[in-house]
This record gives sequence, C-alpha cells and structure tokens, in this order.
Amino acid sequence: MDRDTDIELRLLIEAIYLKYSYDFRDYSGASIKRRVHHALSQFECKTISALQERVLHDPGAFMQLLQLLTIPVSEMFRDPSHFLAIREEIVPLLRTYPSIKIWIAGCSTGEEVYSMAILLREEGLLDRTFIYATDINPRSLEKAKQGIFSLDSVRTYTQNYQNAGGRRSFADYYTAAYDYAMFDKTLCENVTFADHSLATDSVFSETQLISCRNVLIYFNKKLQDRAFGLFHESLCHRGFLVLGSKETLDFSAYGHRFEPLVKQERIYRKL
Repeated sequence: MDRDTDIELRLLIEAIYLKYSYDFRDYSGASIKRRVHHALSQFECKTISALQERVLHDPGAFMQLLQLLTIPVSEMFRDPSHFLAIREEIVPLLRTYPSIKIWIAGCSTGEEVYSMAILLREEGLLDRTFIYATDINPRSLEKAKQGIFSLDSVRTYTQNYQNAGGRRSFADYYTAAYDYAMFDKTLCENVTFADHSLATDSVFSETQLISCRNVLIYFNKKLQDRAFGLFHESLCHRGFLVLGSKETLDFSAYGHRFEPLVKQERIYRKL
C-alpha cells in the first residue's frame, strides 16, 4: 500500500510540474508527503490520484494546494540573535558599498523583508539598498506587499525586535487599526517582490547579501546544491550568505567556496 502511495505522490508532483511549471520533484520526500496527506483531508479526497485529477482540471484547486505545499511559517526578527549578528557583524561591512543589493529568497509573507528593512533604516542604509524579495507562492507575495499583520503576532514581533538590538519603539513602524497592524509603506519603497523558484529559475542580479532562511530544509541535497550554486553566482566578491538555524553549508558541493563569519548564526562569506 505504501508503494502505491509513493507512486501516486510521484505522479502528482510530476503532473504539477508538467501542467503548472512548479517543480517540487527535489523537495524533501517526507515533507511533501506530510503536506499532501494534509491536503487530502482539506480537499476531502480519498486518494492522491483523486487529488491529482482535481488539481489538473481546476487551476483554482491547484492554487489552494500550492498554499498547503508552501505553508508560510515566519515571524519578524525570528531568532533575534541572528539579526543582532547581522547588525553587529555584517552592517559595518555593508557600509563600505556605495549601493547595496540584498536578495531575500523564499520571503514568504514578508516578515523577514520588513525586519531587514527596519534594521537597515536604523543603521542608515535603507535609502541606498535595493531588496529583491522572492517566493514561488503568488498569494504569499501579495500578502507581503500589503504589509498587514495581526496585532496578536506583533506582540511577539516586538519582543523579538527588542532582543535583536532594536533602537526605537517598534510601534513607530506601524499603524494599528482593529485587530491588525499596517507597516510603514516607506520601508518597502526600494523592495521588488517577484516570483522566483530556486528549483527552476536562474540568477537575476549581483548582490552583496543573500538571506535564505528555513527554505532549504524542505529540499533534498541535489536541490540544496542547486540553490547554493545560484547564491554563489549571485553574490559579489566577499558577499554574505545567511541561512536558517537548522541549515548549513557543511557537506554541500559549495561548502569550500564560503567561510563562516558567525557560524552559530549560520552567517557565511563568499571566498
């Protein structure tokens, strides 16, 4: 029975790629399987084959499935010590560039984008920084552009911001209304939100800093190496790569092309 399920899963992933050009073929098998099984209950389908038929013939159903396959889990200033390290170790070096380009890969619903923008504003660098915020999920990108988050979440974000070395009142950056907080639109004046897949797309700009956090844990080794190749190609000489707390360049095909800058925070520098 498990073998039948594995066959159905492979056929579903292949069908999605052929029909919609979203490539999940080199995502972690365990992660995809878990999310597809969750989707079965959401779609009230008894089998993966039934789910495949549904999404092949209904683009709207595919967009629903895409939300489940790319579940956005994020928060502002997540892992505050990470942002403190960026502030203390990377920012002084970024100051040496006349203009700065940053790529936030897998930006989800935008929490990391706004965190980075706030940090850069406080360090006096935002006006000369261009940020590329990319994701494969168009609905997540749309939410990121809006910059509206629940007030319940903002309580956590405020604590994170303070622990990350924040220099102002976090409330200075948003306007509260009803149960939501709308963040200052000027934070994203130099942000380009764009659809980009680490599985299928290529490099689009030279950058000084790339942040790709908690995305690669969903990739198998082959796709991780592809992503590291894109990052290496995109980064300028001695550019910075920051990863999530459970991600590492160790044992990758590109490990020897970077050196750790703050190893415990998964911050690396291109050799």
